[in-house]
Amino acid sequence: MTQTATRPADTYSPTYFLASVGSGGLTITFFMYLMFWVPHPDQPVPIFENIAAAFGQGQLPMQIAIIVAMIGIAVFAFLNVKSLIWNLGQLSKFKQTDAYKALKSSNGETQLLAMPLALAMTINVGFILGLVFVPNLWLVVEYLFPLALIGFVLVGLLALKMIGQFLGRVLSSGGIFDVTANNSFAQLLPAFALSMVAVGLSSPAAMSLSPTVVGTSLVLSTFFGTIAAIYAALAAITAINSMLHYGTAKEAGPTLLIIVPLMTVLGIMFLRQDHGLHVIFESHTAHADTFMFLTKFLTVQILFGLLGLTVLRAQGYASTFLTGPKNSAGAYALVCPGVALSVMMHFWINKGLVANGLVAKFSTGYWAFTAIAIAFQFAMIALVWHLNRRHFGRTQTAAAIPAE
Repeated sequence: MTQTATRPADTYSPTYFLASVGSGGLTITFFMYLMFWVPHPDQPVPIFENIAAAFGQGQLPMQIAIIVAMIGIAVFAFLNVKSLIWNLGQLSKFKQTDAYKALKSSNGETQLLAMPLALAMTINVGFILGLVFVPNLWLVVEYLFPLALIGFVLVGLLALKMIGQFLGRVLSSGGIFDVTANNSFAQLLPAFALSMVAVGLSSPAAMSLSPTVVGTSLVLSTFFGTIAAIYAALAAITAINSMLHYGTAKEAGPTLLIIVPLMTVLGIMFLRQDHGLHVIFESHTAHADTFMFLTKFLTVQILFGLLGLTVLRAQGYASTFLTGPKNSAGAYALVCPGVALSVMMHFWINKGLVANGLVAKFSTGYWAFTAIAIAFQFAMIALVWHLNRRHFGRTQTAAAIPAE
């Protein structure tokens, strides 16, 4: 008698791309340590040389923070890329199945947008790896910006093509889109994918000194960011109507939290655009305006975070899909909101509180607020390890008796 080993991930769903997205997001949370704690007076982001100087000249707490950040970036960037490669391979096989055909003819077709979302995240992660681990990268960075813009545009066009196929199918005639099955925020996934493309396209606006590159970055990021915002608003309105009629789909409950990462991604896009407008086009935004802008975005995140957690608790989601007998690839959607809150907290603290003199940098109050951001980060690290064990760890489930 032999034992056959199975795992939940063997029953593939495109939603597993969110495992890659979550690991990529955790990579960014560790980069926040370097972004706001390591001095980088000559460029808007820390680079290898800044990190090396801070490590050599800094005291023990700074050195520990840098070591933790670099290890965290390396580990979760590896998991991000590993998961992306696995998902691309599985998706290729999945396209040959009847399950894929069924998915393409249902509301769930938008799950496929998790793929361009993951691709855009990995490009962002790649740029972070270059900044942190590649010496002298800044000497050639202006040559890399056009390549980055091309990469993000290609991913954005892929996302738009997939969205167009979906909308063309459901809007061409009535009765195709199942309103009763739209009782979640799952249809906001395309907006999340477009917003990830938009924030990537805004990177050169924050870092380049070329007016042409910055202008191109501003136009392209605004294009995709605006579409993302409009799509999110329309999808949310239709979904809320369905949820009020039929309740929230239990397995899709985590999608209620998708507004949280959406606000962080679009918020960072606006900050990057503002920096480019300031440096190249002499458009100045007061620190107080940035503080209020970030506070409003953080408020929206808290609102939808509380709403989502209230519904998930009422449905018993955790006892069913996190610790109970069932597994859902959609559980990985819980990682993005925690990561997004951690990142937004870092920006709110440093670009809002510190920049306006409300809290002194590295003071007791500063670390009290920062501890909240770090708590979200490590909670999501624990969640990722837990989900990876549940979905990708092999479990003995059935005895296979050989024929006599």
